[in-house]
Amino acid sequence: MSNDKRAFAALVLAADRAPDDPLVQTAGVCCKALVPLGGVPMVLRVLEALNAAQEIDSRILCGPHQAAIDQEAELSGLVTSGEVKWVENQATPSSSTYHVLQTLPDDSPVLVTTADHALLSGEMVDYFCREARNSGCDIAVGLVSYELVASTYPETQRTVTKLQDGGYCSCNLFGFLSPRARVAADFWRRVESQRKKTLRVISVLGWTAVLRYLLGRLTLAEGLKQISRRLGLSAGAVLMPFPEAGIDVDTVDDWKLVEKIVADQRSKA
Repeated sequence: MSNDKRAFAALVLAADRAPDDPLVQTAGVCCKALVPLGGVPMVLRVLEALNAAQEIDSRILCGPHQAAIDQEAELSGLVTSGEVKWVENQATPSSSTYHVLQTLPDDSPVLVTTADHALLSGEMVDYFCREARNSGCDIAVGLVSYELVASTYPETQRTVTKLQDGGYCSCNLFGFLSPRARVAADFWRRVESQRKKTLRVISVLGWTAVLRYLLGRLTLAEGLKQISRRLGLSAGAVLMPFPEAGIDVDTVDDWKLVEKIVADQRSKA
Protein backbone atom coordinates (compact mmCIF):
# COMPACT_ATOMS: atom_id res chain seq x y z
CA MET A 1 0.00 0.00 0.00
CA SER A 2 0.94 3.64 -0.37
CA ASN A 3 2.69 5.43 2.45
CA ASP A 4 1.31 8.87 1.56
CA LYS A 5 0.28 11.43 4.15
CA ARG A 6 -3.45 11.58 3.55
CA ALA A 7 -5.40 12.34 6.72
CA PHE A 8 -7.69 9.77 8.25
CA ALA A 9 -11.44 9.73 8.44
CA ALA A 10 -12.42 8.68 11.97
CA LEU A 11 -15.39 6.43 12.69
CA VAL A 12 -16.71 6.24 16.26
CA LEU A 13 -18.92 3.25 17.05
CA ALA A 14 -21.43 4.47 19.63
CA ALA A 15 -24.42 2.12 19.57
CA ASP A 16 -25.72 0.30 22.62
CA ARG A 17 -25.48 -3.50 22.59
CA ALA A 18 -27.32 -4.45 25.81
CA PRO A 19 -30.77 -2.98 26.58
CA ASP A 20 -30.36 -3.45 30.34
CA ASP A 21 -26.74 -2.39 30.72
CA PRO A 22 -25.96 -1.97 34.47
CA LEU A 23 -23.53 0.83 33.61
CA VAL A 24 -26.24 2.81 31.83
CA GLN A 25 -28.70 2.25 34.65
CA THR A 26 -26.19 3.24 37.34
CA ALA A 27 -25.17 6.39 35.48
CA GLY A 28 -28.83 7.35 34.96
CA VAL A 29 -28.47 8.04 31.25
CA CYS A 30 -30.34 6.74 28.21
CA CYS A 31 -27.35 5.12 26.49
CA LYS A 32 -23.77 4.10 27.18
CA ALA A 33 -22.21 6.80 24.99
CA LEU A 34 -23.63 9.48 27.30
CA VAL A 35 -22.17 8.07 30.53
CA PRO A 36 -20.43 11.10 32.09
CA LEU A 37 -16.77 11.28 33.07
CA GLY A 38 -15.69 14.42 34.85
CA GLY A 39 -19.11 15.77 33.96
CA VAL A 40 -18.60 15.20 30.22
CA PRO A 41 -20.33 12.42 28.24
CA MET A 42 -17.62 10.01 27.19
CA VAL A 43 -18.59 10.15 23.51
CA LEU A 44 -17.79 13.87 23.57
CA ARG A 45 -14.40 13.08 25.08
CA VAL A 46 -13.67 10.73 22.19
CA LEU A 47 -14.85 13.24 19.58
CA GLU A 48 -12.73 15.96 21.18
CA ALA A 49 -9.64 13.71 21.13
CA LEU A 50 -10.19 13.11 17.42
CA ASN A 51 -10.67 16.84 16.84
CA ALA A 52 -7.38 17.55 18.61
CA ALA A 53 -5.47 15.01 16.50
CA GLN A 54 -3.56 16.33 13.52
CA GLU A 55 -4.00 13.07 11.60
CA ILE A 56 -7.82 13.28 11.50
CA ASP A 57 -9.74 15.39 8.99
CA SER A 58 -13.32 14.15 9.44
CA ARG A 59 -15.40 12.50 12.14
CA ILE A 60 -18.27 10.07 11.68
CA LEU A 61 -20.47 8.96 14.56
CA CYS A 62 -22.32 5.65 14.14
CA GLY A 63 -25.07 5.63 16.77
CA PRO A 64 -26.40 6.28 19.33
CA HIS A 65 -30.06 6.64 18.39
CA GLN A 66 -31.35 10.06 17.37
CA ALA A 67 -33.32 10.56 20.59
CA ALA A 68 -30.13 10.18 22.63
CA ILE A 69 -28.33 12.77 20.51
CA ASP A 70 -31.21 15.21 20.97
CA GLN A 71 -30.84 14.90 24.75
CA GLU A 72 -27.23 16.14 24.70
CA ALA A 73 -27.05 19.75 23.46
CA GLU A 74 -23.35 19.80 22.59
CA LEU A 75 -23.50 16.51 20.73
CA SER A 76 -26.63 17.60 18.89
CA GLY A 77 -24.88 20.83 17.93
CA LEU A 78 -21.88 18.98 16.47
CA VAL A 79 -24.17 16.81 14.36
CA THR A 80 -26.49 19.62 13.27
CA SER A 81 -23.58 21.85 12.26
CA GLY A 82 -22.01 19.09 10.19
CA GLU A 83 -18.80 19.05 12.23
CA VAL A 84 -19.61 15.43 13.01
CA LYS A 85 -21.54 13.27 10.55
CA TRP A 86 -24.07 10.96 12.19
CA VAL A 87 -25.18 7.67 10.66
CA GLU A 88 -27.57 5.10 12.04
CA ASN A 89 -25.93 1.98 13.41
CA GLN A 90 -26.38 -1.52 12.04
CA ALA A 91 -27.07 -4.65 14.10
CA THR A 92 -23.43 -5.22 15.14
CA PRO A 93 -20.19 -3.20 15.36
CA SER A 94 -18.71 -5.11 12.44
CA SER A 95 -21.78 -4.54 10.27
CA SER A 96 -21.75 -0.83 11.16
CA THR A 97 -18.08 -0.57 10.23
CA TYR A 98 -18.59 -2.44 6.97
CA HIS A 99 -21.57 -0.25 6.06
CA VAL A 100 -19.76 3.04 6.72
CA LEU A 101 -16.61 1.94 4.88
CA GLN A 102 -18.69 1.36 1.74
CA THR A 103 -19.65 5.06 1.78
CA LEU A 104 -16.06 6.38 1.93
CA PRO A 105 -13.54 6.73 -0.91
CA ASP A 106 -11.49 3.54 -1.33
CA ASP A 107 -8.22 5.43 -0.98
CA SER A 108 -9.20 7.17 2.27
CA PRO A 109 -7.45 5.75 5.34
CA VAL A 110 -9.96 5.16 8.14
CA LEU A 111 -9.51 4.98 11.90
CA VAL A 112 -12.20 3.07 13.79
CA THR A 113 -12.62 3.49 17.53
CA THR A 114 -15.42 3.33 20.11
CA ALA A 115 -17.41 5.81 22.17
CA ASP A 116 -16.35 4.11 25.42
CA HIS A 117 -12.66 4.85 24.82
CA ALA A 118 -13.00 7.70 27.29
CA LEU A 119 -9.27 8.18 27.99
CA LEU A 120 -8.41 8.58 24.31
CA SER A 121 -6.28 11.64 23.54
CA GLY A 122 -5.14 13.44 20.44
CA GLU A 123 -1.61 12.26 21.19
CA MET A 124 -2.71 8.62 21.19
CA VAL A 125 -4.64 9.06 17.96
CA ASP A 126 -1.72 10.69 16.18
CA TYR A 127 0.71 8.04 17.44
CA PHE A 128 -1.50 5.22 16.21
CA CYS A 129 -2.19 6.80 12.83
CA ARG A 130 1.49 7.58 12.16
CA GLU A 131 2.69 4.14 13.17
CA ALA A 132 -0.10 2.41 11.24
CA ARG A 133 0.71 4.37 8.10
CA ASN A 134 4.44 3.74 8.43
CA SER A 135 3.87 0.00 8.92
CA GLY A 136 3.12 -0.39 5.22
CA CYS A 137 0.23 -2.72 6.13
CA ASP A 138 -3.29 -2.77 4.76
CA ILE A 139 -4.84 -3.03 8.21
CA ALA A 140 -3.50 -2.35 11.69
CA VAL A 141 -4.79 -2.90 15.20
CA GLY A 142 -3.74 -1.02 18.31
CA LEU A 143 -2.45 -3.16 21.18
CA VAL A 144 -0.85 -2.41 24.51
CA SER A 145 1.19 -4.67 26.74
CA TYR A 146 -0.92 -6.05 29.57
CA GLU A 147 2.12 -5.73 31.83
CA LEU A 148 2.21 -1.98 31.18
CA VAL A 149 -1.52 -1.59 31.91
CA ALA A 150 -1.46 -3.76 35.03
CA SER A 151 1.66 -2.13 36.47
CA THR A 152 0.18 1.36 36.02
CA TYR A 153 -3.39 0.52 37.04
CA PRO A 154 -3.26 -2.72 39.07
CA GLU A 155 -6.91 -2.36 40.07
CA THR A 156 -8.20 -2.69 36.52
CA GLN A 157 -9.53 -5.91 35.05
CA ARG A 158 -8.75 -6.21 31.33
CA THR A 159 -9.34 -8.90 28.74
CA VAL A 160 -5.92 -10.27 27.82
CA THR A 161 -4.81 -12.19 24.75
CA LYS A 162 -2.01 -14.39 26.07
CA LEU A 163 0.64 -15.19 23.48
CA GLN A 164 4.07 -16.76 23.71
CA ASP A 165 5.76 -13.36 23.66
CA GLY A 166 3.47 -11.72 26.21
CA GLY A 167 -0.06 -10.63 27.01
CA TYR A 168 -1.80 -7.92 24.99
CA CYS A 169 -4.89 -5.78 25.51
CA SER A 170 -6.90 -4.29 22.70
CA CYS A 171 -6.89 -0.51 22.42
CA ASN A 172 -10.10 -0.25 20.37
CA LEU A 173 -8.09 1.37 17.59
CA PHE A 174 -8.30 -0.13 14.12
CA GLY A 175 -6.75 1.27 10.96
CA PHE A 176 -8.08 0.49 7.47
CA LEU A 177 -5.23 1.79 5.38
CA SER A 178 -5.80 0.71 1.78
CA PRO A 179 -8.60 -0.25 -0.61
CA ARG A 180 -7.81 -3.92 0.08
CA ALA A 181 -8.44 -3.31 3.78
CA ARG A 182 -12.19 -3.25 3.16
CA VAL A 183 -11.93 -7.05 2.88
CA ALA A 184 -11.03 -7.12 6.57
CA ALA A 185 -14.30 -5.44 7.53
CA ASP A 186 -16.23 -8.14 5.71
CA PHE A 187 -14.07 -10.82 7.40
CA TRP A 188 -14.83 -9.26 10.80
CA ARG A 189 -18.53 -9.30 9.96
CA ARG A 190 -18.43 -12.98 8.99
CA VAL A 191 -16.51 -14.00 12.12
CA GLU A 192 -18.83 -12.00 14.36
CA SER A 193 -21.90 -13.61 12.79
CA GLN A 194 -20.45 -17.02 13.70
CA ARG A 195 -19.08 -16.08 17.13
CA LYS A 196 -21.31 -18.61 18.94
CA LYS A 197 -20.32 -21.43 16.58
CA THR A 198 -16.80 -22.30 17.70
CA LEU A 199 -15.96 -24.76 14.94
CA ARG A 200 -16.94 -22.31 12.22
CA VAL A 201 -14.84 -19.55 13.77
CA ILE A 202 -11.86 -21.90 13.95
CA SER A 203 -12.37 -22.85 10.30
CA VAL A 204 -12.12 -19.17 9.38
CA LEU A 205 -9.05 -18.44 11.50
CA GLY A 206 -7.26 -21.70 10.72
CA TRP A 207 -6.79 -24.77 12.90
CA THR A 208 -3.01 -24.44 13.07
CA ALA A 209 -3.09 -20.94 14.53
CA VAL A 210 -5.81 -21.85 17.02
CA LEU A 211 -3.95 -24.96 18.18
CA ARG A 212 -0.70 -23.05 18.64
CA TYR A 213 -2.59 -20.41 20.63
CA LEU A 214 -4.17 -23.02 22.88
CA LEU A 215 -0.76 -24.57 23.50
CA GLY A 216 0.73 -21.17 24.33
CA ARG A 217 3.06 -21.30 21.34
CA LEU A 218 1.57 -18.60 19.12
CA THR A 219 3.49 -15.31 18.93
CA LEU A 220 1.99 -11.99 17.90
CA ALA A 221 3.97 -11.99 14.65
CA GLU A 222 2.78 -15.50 13.82
CA GLY A 223 -0.82 -14.58 14.54
CA LEU A 224 -0.63 -11.54 12.28
CA LYS A 225 1.00 -13.60 9.56
CA GLN A 226 -1.80 -16.16 9.74
CA ILE A 227 -4.47 -13.45 9.55
CA SER A 228 -2.67 -11.85 6.61
CA ARG A 229 -2.59 -15.17 4.78
CA ARG A 230 -6.27 -15.79 5.42
CA LEU A 231 -7.32 -12.34 4.24
CA GLY A 232 -4.91 -12.02 1.36
CA LEU A 233 -3.54 -8.74 2.65
CA SER A 234 -1.00 -7.48 5.19
CA ALA A 235 -2.11 -7.12 8.81
CA GLY A 236 0.00 -5.39 11.43
CA ALA A 237 -0.14 -4.22 15.03
CA VAL A 238 0.74 -0.88 16.58
CA LEU A 239 2.07 -1.35 20.11
CA MET A 240 0.92 1.69 22.06
CA PRO A 241 3.15 3.14 24.79
CA PHE A 242 0.14 4.55 26.69
CA PRO A 243 -1.38 2.31 29.40
CA GLU A 244 -4.60 4.35 29.21
CA ALA A 245 -5.03 3.22 25.60
CA GLY A 246 -5.96 -0.23 26.90
CA ILE A 247 -8.74 0.98 29.23
CA ASP A 248 -12.32 1.46 28.08
CA VAL A 249 -15.55 1.77 30.05
CA ASP A 250 -17.53 -1.46 29.90
CA THR A 251 -18.60 -1.87 33.51
CA VAL A 252 -19.45 0.15 36.59
CA ASP A 253 -16.01 -0.68 38.02
CA ASP A 254 -14.40 0.60 34.81
CA TRP A 255 -16.41 3.79 35.15
CA LYS A 256 -15.21 4.36 38.73
CA LEU A 257 -11.59 3.74 37.75
CA VAL A 258 -11.71 6.07 34.76
CA GLU A 259 -13.43 8.77 36.85
CA LYS A 260 -10.47 8.53 39.23
CA ILE A 261 -7.95 8.71 36.37
CA VAL A 262 -9.71 11.74 34.88
CA ALA A 263 -9.72 13.47 38.26
CA ASP A 264 -6.01 12.77 38.73
CA GLN A 265 -5.22 14.07 35.26
CA ARG A 266 -7.21 17.22 35.95
CA SER A 267 -5.43 17.87 39.27
CA LYS A 268 -2.01 17.41 37.65
CA ALA A 269 -2.94 19.76 34.80
